[in-house]
Amino acid sequence: MKKQYVAIALFFSALFIGQAQDNDLKSKSNGGLKAGYNLASVQYDGEAETGQRSGFHVGLYGESYFTEFAAIQIEVMYSQQGYEIETDAGIFTQKLNYINLPLLLKLYPVRTFYLEAGPQIGYAISHKETYDANFNLFDTSQEFEPNNFDYGVNFGAGFKTESGVTLGARYHLGLGDVYDEGEPKNRVWQFSVGFAF
Repeated sequence: MKKQYVAIALFFSALFIGQAQDNDLKSKSNGGLKAGYNLASVQYDGEAETGQRSGFHVGLYGESYFTEFAAIQIEVMYSQQGYEIETDAGIFTQKLNYINLPLLLKLYPVRTFYLEAGPQIGYAISHKETYDANFNLFDTSQEFEPNNFDYGVNFGAGFKTESGVTLGARYHLGLGDVYDEGEPKNRVWQFSVGFAF
């Protein structure tokens, strides 16, 4: 009989501890706003990359913990991408802007530092190529249609304070072709700051 009581007590203790841990994980889960600086380029034919275009990204994120040291994060981000090529004759700029949906696995080796990796899909919402010549007569601006969808993988790391402020750096390795010819693929460095709600 005593063994039965001990078994029942252990069962309810384990159940209580599991619920407490689940509640702790739920309390750690959060969402917020993040924004930052982009350095974007395009790699053609698997060879050298173009020059970089400066831009920004901004959007929302939700982070959900499934263990004390691991979480899944999903984001909805507006991201300015593309590239620049500067020559003696002028500056050619490709302005390519996306709505991106990254899905990231985040691992916390320590409470305030994380590593992240995961896939991303993107939808091109605008695209413009401009040529800023040294002589204004030859300046041009023209719309081109890229492939609507882009996809790739992200790798990054960052710091997170107890108050929910994050500082992160991420590299996006595009795997989809921006155009049908030349196999151009997005390459983007992102440096961001986030604020939990």
